[in-house]
Amino acid sequence: MAARRRKNPDHSSATGPDAQPGESLLPADFELADLYGAHGSDEEEDLDDLAVLVPPVRLLPEAELAAAALAVPLIAHAVKLARWSAPTRPVDELGDLLDADREAAARFLGLAPAEGEVSEEAVLEAMRVWSLASDLELVLVAHDEAGRRSAGPSQELAPVEQGDPESVLELWLAAADVIAELAVEIEPLDAEPDAGEEADDERAEELLAQYEEVQEQAAELLDEALQVLYEATAFAEPGQETVPLGVLAALLVVPEGEEPDEEMLGDITDVMVALDPMLADLAEIGLLEYQPIDPELFDEEEGEEPVQGAAAERTLDEAEAARFGLVKLTPLGQYGVRQWLLDEGYEAPLIGELATGDAAALLQGIAEAGNVLPEQEIRVWLADREPLTAARELLTAARGDDRTAPLRRMLAQLALGELGEAAEPAAREVLADPELGGGVRAWLVSRGAQDVPVPERSMVLWTTVDTFAAQLLDSEGDAELLRELISGMPVTDNPASFFGELWRVDHPYTARVLEAVGELHLDRQVAKEARKAAFKARSRQ
Repeated sequence: MAARRRKNPDHSSATGPDAQPGESLLPADFELADLYGAHGSDEEEDLDDLAVLVPPVRLLPEAELAAAALAVPLIAHAVKLARWSAPTRPVDELGDLLDADREAAARFLGLAPAEGEVSEEAVLEAMRVWSLASDLELVLVAHDEAGRRSAGPSQELAPVEQGDPESVLELWLAAADVIAELAVEIEPLDAEPDAGEEADDERAEELLAQYEEVQEQAAELLDEALQVLYEATAFAEPGQETVPLGVLAALLVVPEGEEPDEEMLGDITDVMVALDPMLADLAEIGLLEYQPIDPELFDEEEGEEPVQGAAAERTLDEAEAARFGLVKLTPLGQYGVRQWLLDEGYEAPLIGELATGDAAALLQGIAEAGNVLPEQEIRVWLADREPLTAARELLTAARGDDRTAPLRRMLAQLALGELGEAAEPAAREVLADPELGGGVRAWLVSRGAQDVPVPERSMVLWTTVDTFAAQLLDSEGDAELLRELISGMPVTDNPASFFGELWRVDHPYTARVLEAVGELHLDRQVAKEARKAAFKARSRQ
């Protein structure tokens, strides 16, 4: 995806001047588990197969998430019904309310009028809420002195009622687990058993195996859909987090960079129809906002496809496209999916995790992070700092000749851009610095400064190498991106003369930069001269 930074300090393009560039794989080239950081332990694993990590997200404060969880009707009803059971209510051997209390529970929850008939649907909903309260251990079953079974509020209920964020979120996550498990329960296929008891047993085993396989496939599909939604939400602009169901299905079916063919369109339709009831179930627990597929779409004439997937949606207006389903991961859902990813052992960073230390920790953390949004981390770090002091600290932290130093300097310049005019005094203080002077000159000129002194030739050349070294590190061996960057190198009409100067630059990445130019530059003469210069730079080392 375009917005993702794929960075891995163990990848060849991030290990130093001896590394070689390689083609980057796209998300469609990985298994789903690989996309989200589930690396194997095989020491022979090819470096290009390393995973793309989960993007960082920003979560609401826990108090706000807890308030949202308590506002979910299903959770609110479970908490309310648990308190209603005090001190105890008689239950049957399965822990369910007895008939005498079932209608009372439905009335108490407002599912039925205070007087008059109580519908079967209201009773069933009340029993579903009671079952959830039991699963969440908000009510516990015990025996009284006479040996009768009864259930009443547990000790878990009080902190939830008081709104303790940790208790509420733990409860909500447990409820989301229950609902997600129920969402993927697919009814087994109806089939007439064969004659004979033995045949019946064999058929039952066959149906059970089929049922388990279908349920496993449904669970995998739902997991994939939630992970894709999590990533899409992380990269979405504010207010643009809603995803058409057809687009979500297409992301699951169509390899990145390809157009769906007729077979894929059929698969997209199947995925949409399969996801529709599962997403509706998760919306009930507050994990999603979901507008389901309009059931009238299935009343089309025989032989027509009611849903044509993402490709068809491009020809529809907004209102018509919405009939094919819309889904949005809520802030509460973002929290829940992240917890599930963490439980599975994936890396699921939060925005701001790298912004808790000093300037050196910030720049080094971003430079070495497996997956990060640099601008977001920098903004969090700058939020409570005095701009001029912050600029000075960042520039000091950018110095060095270690492996990540070029990238730190690029990040420091990015931070200057966030600070704007307030950072100019700090930038002018380092104009003569051999490592920082070239970069801050370029930054000042880009801001329209007219009084910036012209740097010496040695500083220009050193900064050229340093800048391209940072871009090599940041691009992670993406050949297409590197080729575009290298095509912009300020090579003169006499490349032999230009590279004759460049290979003498005393920079740890000089040879690596020249090798990249020699390998990727589209001008054969420029590439040839760069390779010759790289050989000389290597010889000098």
